[in-house]
Amino acid sequence: MRIGIGLPNQVRDVDPAVVPRWAARAEEAGFSSLATIGRYAYPGVSDTVSLAAAAGATTRIGLLSGVLLAPTWPGALLAKEIASIDGVSGHRLTFGVGVGLREEEFTVPGLGARGRGARFDADLETYREVWSGENAAVPSGTRQVPMLFGGYTEQALRRMVRWGTGYIAGSGSVTATAPRFEAAKRAWREGGRTGEPRLVSLAYFVLGDVDAGLANVRDFYRLAPKEVADSVVPCVSPEMVRKCIAEFAELGADELVFVPTTDDVDEIARLADVVS
Repeated sequence: MRIGIGLPNQVRDVDPAVVPRWAARAEEAGFSSLATIGRYAYPGVSDTVSLAAAAGATTRIGLLSGVLLAPTWPGALLAKEIASIDGVSGHRLTFGVGVGLREEEFTVPGLGARGRGARFDADLETYREVWSGENAAVPSGTRQVPMLFGGYTEQALRRMVRWGTGYIAGSGSVTATAPRFEAAKRAWREGGRTGEPRLVSLAYFVLGDVDAGLANVRDFYRLAPKEVADSVVPCVSPEMVRKCIAEFAELGADELVFVPTTDDVDEIARLADVVS
């Protein structure tokens, strides 16, 4: 199982200048991927800007949006943004996407929460068209960017089977994640896809200022549905990190991404010391 690390783009009031420095240090530390957390109605740095900054600061590490709330964007514009980030990174991006739950995230006029599922289905067709170069909106050499789908519904799994390379779970426990992984694998088989879906999960961590990290997580999830907020339990010690790794490896995850809860760049070395 590969071990990735998140970018601190959605730590409350993050210093944006930290993002490229964080990315470079994470690559030096040997993590498999750098991942963003997606929200718009929050004082952070947007997924696309963070991923672009990380792409420019690194040369090898994978990039992942985990997950970007796709229906909050105009479809053709997002398709070009994602193709551009994938291109400048040398095709290191995996596009993790979801429809979103909270109405306040939908900030663009005409792109509200109502009808977001149907709009997302149409946008997925648009992504494929844009990435194929059919409308000349992207440079030649643009590829079909691999997509992971997050979410808790049958529609999310249906989209994964049709368009995706796998499933990405939220920052919940192994107990909460196990049935989602099983549902993803079952949908994959029943949908006639060959091989196995890529299975990725997230886990929050803080190994430095634990009080600040826990406060930041509570703040981030303060408006989330209670069952979602209650499922988020950050790893706050090396022992918890190791236990999390062992449990997700046994579950069959292909990659586990530890998401920071502060923008202290020393957290990278602290985590690397534990997982190495």
